[in-house]
Amino acid sequence: MYNIKESNDFRRAVCLVFNWTRSLTLVKKIVFTIGIACLTGLSAHVKVILPWTPVPITMQTFFVLLAGVLLGRTWGGMSQVIYVGLGMLGIQWFAGGSILGPTGGYLVGFILTAFFLGYVIDRYVNLRNFSSIFLLMFFANLFLVYIPGLVQLGVYLYAIKGSFPGLTVLLTMGFFPFIPGIFIKTTLAAAVAAGIMPKEV
Repeated sequence: MYNIKESNDFRRAVCLVFNWTRSLTLVKKIVFTIGIACLTGLSAHVKVILPWTPVPITMQTFFVLLAGVLLGRTWGGMSQVIYVGLGMLGIQWFAGGSILGPTGGYLVGFILTAFFLGYVIDRYVNLRNFSSIFLLMFFANLFLVYIPGLVQLGVYLYAIKGSFPGLTVLLTMGFFPFIPGIFIKTTLAAAVAAGIMPKEV
């Protein structure tokens, strides 16, 4: 039987945990932020190599989408800045090998996405439901991750081949194979986000 009291207790607990992540001391915020950066980096090694493109399928965007939800607009974005920054300093956790490589634009998109989602979710409480979060995450995936990703992939291919690829070729290499993963990871991330976020401040 559905127990209203237990449900309310659970929601209060979720609210406390969610608010706790936003009221941590500076040191703890930095630790959590580095933790999300590390999860993003480690998930780059959970990948599927496709023979026709230098861009692999990875689990990274799942953690990128959740970064702003878990840490808020500032620290969620900073987690991806740290991830990219440490990779540029030499940690081997970029799926494409380098910020200047074929996946560099996607990395820039990770930063934009985490800042964007953290800002919107913190500011607009009425959007803290599955359908709204899914649409926000889907938008961020398409426009903030894949557009910069495709732009740099095109520049990378021009640099090594001497000519820009056609749009169909570019999309076949940098977007079309990832559509199922976009839906799956966005659905999972939206479900987690909707489950842990309080619907009130």
